[in-house]
Amino acid sequence: MANAWKRDKPSFSLPTSRKRNFLFIFPFTLVLIILYIFFIPSSNTNNNIKTPQQFSLSLHAFNIQPFDCLNCPQSHPIIANLVEGVKYPFLYSLSDIGTLPDKPHKNIVRMLKGKLFRKPDISVTVQDVLENMKGKSENGVVLDVGANVGMASFAAAVMGFKVWAFEPVFENLQRICDGIYFNRVGDLVVLFEAAVSDRIGNITFHKLVGRLDNSAVSASGAKLAFKSNEEVELQVRSIPLDQVVPESERVLLLKIDVQGWEYHVLKGASKLLSRKAGEAPYLIYEEDERLLQASNSSAKQIRSFLTSVGYTHCRMHGTDAHCTK
Repeated sequence: MANAWKRDKPSFSLPTSRKRNFLFIFPFTLVLIILYIFFIPSSNTNNNIKTPQQFSLSLHAFNIQPFDCLNCPQSHPIIANLVEGVKYPFLYSLSDIGTLPDKPHKNIVRMLKGKLFRKPDISVTVQDVLENMKGKSENGVVLDVGANVGMASFAAAVMGFKVWAFEPVFENLQRICDGIYFNRVGDLVVLFEAAVSDRIGNITFHKLVGRLDNSAVSASGAKLAFKSNEEVELQVRSIPLDQVVPESERVLLLKIDVQGWEYHVLKGASKLLSRKAGEAPYLIYEEDERLLQASNSSAKQIRSFLTSVGYTHCRMHGTDAHCTK
């Protein structure tokens, strides 16, 4: 009797037509499951550094894709530290080791002594300017032209502001990618590999070997501070801001530090700068007469142009001009 239930239970059997359908559907479903597992990205993936496709930018007329930090070769060595004395702390990355132990970057020496990186003036300035906007105007973007290693970009991003950073030197782009990860601001910083100018195309750029800073469009401008460093020519992409920034995008702050090429950057942003008071960006640009003359422009020429687009209030902070309407 122990096996009576097994003998008496009706056996389960599919009709022949259903067997054929089952044999077809089962492997097809299995293939779909495998494809989903291996080729559909998980919705839980949370990369702090976003790929260019994840940024939804309504570009104006000239299509330029953001720099892809995830697919960029990793910089090395990585030497990064917190910046001292800023209200909103952040990190940035360096690689100016020089000829050890004689000529490392001063901040690297500070770190070896157990100190934080010395605060850059531009970082303090940017945070002071944006502090007055915080809570009122976060729905806008900060433009960092000549971003170098991100000392202005990260000063703004850690406060919660969106930043579009423009930098043509590849080694600097790598350092900014480091900083995007270190500061966890991948959702706020969009990076562009380009020199900003007044026309679309390519431009000859002069890079100082062994330096992350002081590269310039002008060869003589690049060599002003470091005459002994070798200088090499690069062809880089040039773009005007008016071709990148949509009219619908509010710009809170425009910071420009491009070693004497400031006039050309401003000329390429004439539409942006012509916005009415209250909508035009707060402007910070380096006004170093020696560098400007090396690029065949002058502070007087810049001030005349700014007056023509409505910037009538300018004051100096060191070598930086601060202008508003």
